[in-house]
Amino acid sequence: MPDRVYPPVIAAAKLMFRVLDLRIAREGTEHVPTTGGAVLASNHVSYLDFIFAGFGALPARRLVRFMAKHEVFKHPVSGPLMRGMHHIPVDRGAGQASYQQALTALRSGEVVGIFPEATISRSFTVKEVKSGAVRLAAEAGVPLLPTAVWGTQRLWTKGRPKSLTQRHVPITIVVGEPIEPTTDAALRTRVQELLDHAQKSYPESGEGQWWQPAHLGGTAPTPEEAARLDAPRGPSPA
Repeated sequence: MPDRVYPPVIAAAKLMFRVLDLRIAREGTEHVPTTGGAVLASNHVSYLDFIFAGFGALPARRLVRFMAKHEVFKHPVSGPLMRGMHHIPVDRGAGQASYQQALTALRSGEVVGIFPEATISRSFTVKEVKSGAVRLAAEAGVPLLPTAVWGTQRLWTKGRPKSLTQRHVPITIVVGEPIEPTTDAALRTRVQELLDHAQKSYPESGEGQWWQPAHLGGTAPTPEEAARLDAPRGPSPA
């Protein structure tokens, strides 16, 4: 499909990376196939993850079509950009249509990006994953690429003020070897392993910092605390 919007957006993002002097490290980019379909399944810690997870596919000269909630496509600014980059809207009330659109893209040789946790993880660990990534890769007969991003939460994440102009932030992107689409649990385990690697090799310890998970000495909510924060709230008493 023709891409008139995606390349200028990438160029603008690269310029911003340079202006902010973001210290971006990419590992495993050789695992992204240079041709043919693939599902890139990443953890989710920031509203900016699609930018950086997609950045991991650029050395292979691939543009990732991300599945994102349909509300983003309705925004007057982000909507035209998302449609112009041929990302895939996900309406949870009509999920089958989104699934079929992603399947068609994969069968036509596109790389489709998915955040299988569906929402940002406040604990900065990998939450339970939904079944879409594994099912899509299996049905399309394409590789499943487990991926981890780390450091992006320091710029913009759930429950924290934006810090989009923060300079010198290290960002790590790790693309794992393709795995056979088997079970959601296997995908979750592999993404968590990649995230563990990214966190442990990160150039700043983050001990005592809000952006570090509790099990590594940070003050982020534990997975249990995060689940309570994300739990639907009932109506206020009259």
